[in-house]
Amino acid sequence: MSMEVTAWTSMYHAMHAQEERRPFSRATLRRILGFAQPHRSKLIAFFVVSTVSAAMAVLTPVLAGRVVDAITAGDDVSVVVTIALVIALLAVGEAVFGILTRWLSATIGEGLIVDLRTAVFDHVQRMPVAFFTRTQTGALVSRLNNDVIGAQRAFSDTLSGVVSNLVKVLLTFGVMIAISWQITLLALIMLPVFVLPARLMGRRLAALEREAANHNAVMGSRMTERFSAPGATLIKLFGRPADESREFAVRASRVRDIGVRTAMLQVIFVTALTLVSALALALVYGLGGFYALRGDLDAGAVVTLALLLTQLYAPLTALASARVEVMSALVSFERVFEVLDLVPLIRDSEDAGPVPDGPIAVEFDSVGFAYPSADKVSLASLEEVASLDTRGGETVLHDVSFTVEPGELVALVGSSGAGKSTIAQLVPRLYDAEEGSVRLSGVDVRELSADSLRDALGMVTQDGHLFHESLRANLKLAHPEASDDDLWDVLRSVRLDRLVAELPDQLDTVVGERGYRFSGGERQRITIARLLLAEPRVVILDEATAHLDSTSEADVQHALNVALEGRTAIVIAHRLSTVRAADQILVIEAGRIAERGTHADLIALGGRYEELYRTQFSEQSTDEVTVGAAG
Repeated sequence: MSMEVTAWTSMYHAMHAQEERRPFSRATLRRILGFAQPHRSKLIAFFVVSTVSAAMAVLTPVLAGRVVDAITAGDDVSVVVTIALVIALLAVGEAVFGILTRWLSATIGEGLIVDLRTAVFDHVQRMPVAFFTRTQTGALVSRLNNDVIGAQRAFSDTLSGVVSNLVKVLLTFGVMIAISWQITLLALIMLPVFVLPARLMGRRLAALEREAANHNAVMGSRMTERFSAPGATLIKLFGRPADESREFAVRASRVRDIGVRTAMLQVIFVTALTLVSALALALVYGLGGFYALRGDLDAGAVVTLALLLTQLYAPLTALASARVEVMSALVSFERVFEVLDLVPLIRDSEDAGPVPDGPIAVEFDSVGFAYPSADKVSLASLEEVASLDTRGGETVLHDVSFTVEPGELVALVGSSGAGKSTIAQLVPRLYDAEEGSVRLSGVDVRELSADSLRDALGMVTQDGHLFHESLRANLKLAHPEASDDDLWDVLRSVRLDRLVAELPDQLDTVVGERGYRFSGGERQRITIARLLLAEPRVVILDEATAHLDSTSEADVQHALNVALEGRTAIVIAHRLSTVRAADQILVIEAGRIAERGTHADLIALGGRYEELYRTQFSEQSTDEVTVGAAG
C-alpha cells in the first residue's frame, strides 16, 4: 500500500469515527449473535482466510529483504529466482484470498441485511393501524434502510477490517521489532503526527459532510412533497414558484460550496500526511542505512523495515477508530431491535380459530373504546419527539350494543366525530374493544385468526386508496389467483369495463400515486371492484360516496348495490338518502347510540335523525334552486 493510499485510508476512518457514542448492553450482543448464527460457518471461514491473507501481506516484505541480501551476498541466481517465485506465488495467493475475504464478508453482510429487513418488514406488517397513524413514515423507512445497512456494516466492513488490521499490526510489529527495535520505536514516534491530524481534519470533514447531508435531506423532502401530484397542484394554485426556486438554489449552492471546500481539505490533508509518511520512510532509510554501513544491520533488513512501515500506519489508524465504528454499528442494531421489540397491540391469540362458515351475524355487546396512548403503540424516535405521551386517549365509544343479522344492512349516521368510523374499525380488528366484545356469528373477533377475518370481511374507506402500481396489481391484491376474466367481470359490475378497455395499457395501466390518474368516483369504483373480487361475507362501507358529485355518486351507488347484494353490511353514510332502505339505522352521537330504527320509524320519532334528514334535504333543495336560477 502506497503512502498516499495510507493517508486516504486514515482520513476515511477519521471522518467516519465521529458518530454519536451510545452505550449498549450484553443483551444486544447476544441478539446480534443470534442473527449471525445462520452464518456461523462463513464467519469461521472468514476469520481463517483473513488471518492467512494478513500473514501473506507481512511475509512479502520479509522475502523482498531476503532478495536484497542474496544479491549483496553474491548468492547463486537460483536463490534469487526461487525467492522471487515465492513472492509471486504469495502475490497470487494474497489476491485470491483477498477476493475470497471480500466475498465472505459481502455474503455475510448482505445475508444479514436480508434477515434484518425481512424481520423488520414482517414485524411492522403486524403492527396495528394506531402505530401507522402516529409514526413518521420516513423515520420508519429509515430503519429498514439506513439502520439495517449500518448494522450490516458491522459484519461486512468493520469486522473484516478489525480482524485483518489486528493480524497485520501484530505480525508487522513483531517482525519489525525482531529486525531492529531501535528503528521501529523511532518510526512509531511519528505515528501521533500521522494520527492526530487525521482525527482533527476528520472531525472538520465529518461536520461538513453532515451539513451537506442535512441540506440534501431538506431538498429531498421538498422535492418529494412538491413533485407529487397533490403537492404540484397546491404550488400551482397558491405557491410562489420563484420563491421555491430561490430557496432551493440557496441550499444547492451551499452544497456546492461544501463540496469544493471538502475537496480542497481532502487534498491538503492527504498531501500533508503523505509528506509525514515520506519523512518516516526517510528516517527508516537513513537510520537503517547508517546501521547497515556500520555492519549492524543487513541491507535487506532495511528494505524489509521500509516496506513493513508502509503497511503499519494504515491498520494502526484504522484500529484507533475501530471502537467508534463498532459502537456506531451496534447503535444501528439497537435501533433495529427497538422496532422489533415493540409488541403489536393487536395479535392472534394462541388458540385463534377461523370465522364460522355460512352467513355471518355481527354483534356489538356493550362495547366501550378509547384510542391507545402513544407509549403502547409507537416509539419516540419514530415520531421525532423527546418522549411519548403516556396518557390514555379519551373514551370515544360508550356501551354500544347492536346486532346485524345475516344478510341485513345496518347504517350508521350522525355528526362528524361521533364514533361511526371507530365502530366500523372494530369489526376487522383494526382496533380492539376495551370493554364488551365484538362477535361474528357468536365468536369474539379476538378469538379469530387475522387470516380468516381478512377472508370474511371486506371494507371500503372514503379515501379509496390505490398503490402506485398497475390496475391489475391493485385489483389482485384482494385475490392474487384471480384471472383476467375475473377482473373484467368485477370491472363490468362497477361500470368501469369500457373506461379501462379504452386505456392504452388496459389492465396494465399504472394508476399513479394514490390512484391520482383516475377521478374520485373512478377510484372508489376500483376499490369496490377489488372488494367484489375478494367475495367477502361481511361488507363495511365507510362513507364510500362522500365528496362525490351526483353523477359519480350514482355510478358508485350502483357499484355498492352490487357489492351489498346478499351480504351482511355495515354502512356509514353521510348522505342519508343513500340509506333509507336500510334494515336498521343507528344514530351515533358522542360515542353512544342515540336512536335506532328504520327510516320511517326515525322520521316519525322526530328526533336527531329527523333533524339531520330535514337539514340535509333543505340544503339539497336550496342547491337545486340556486343551480336552476344560475341556469
